[in-house]
Amino acid sequence: MLSAAHRMRRAADFEQAVRRGARGGRDTLVVHLTTRTDHSPSGPVVGLVVSKAVGTAVTRNLVKRRLRELVRARLAAMPADAGIVVRALPPAATRPFDQLGADLDAALETAARRARRRTEA
Repeated sequence: MLSAAHRMRRAADFEQAVRRGARGGRDTLVVHLTTRTDHSPSGPVVGLVVSKAVGTAVTRNLVKRRLRELVRARLAAMPADAGIVVRALPPAATRPFDQLGADLDAALETAARRARRRTEA
């Protein structure tokens, strides 16, 4: 389970990450990564978006549980001021757990690389 201190809750936070953040995508998910300005000591915050296009309520909840666990395991490697939104796409419902984790790692790396490029320019 993802602790309350690391959960993104406000719609404005989701909107900021999606509109202003660097994006990294794979066929199963899209990651939006932004730098938060509030600098809370709790560390990175993560929001999940799993729409009805992914499947039934049971399928969506399964995808959310998997993504929460995958993100929780990677929190220590994320920057403390990161705001991250992970949006699941329909193929995420059929992807095995370990492959979904590999997709998440690749998407996070792509988003981080693009975010670094933005700050260097």
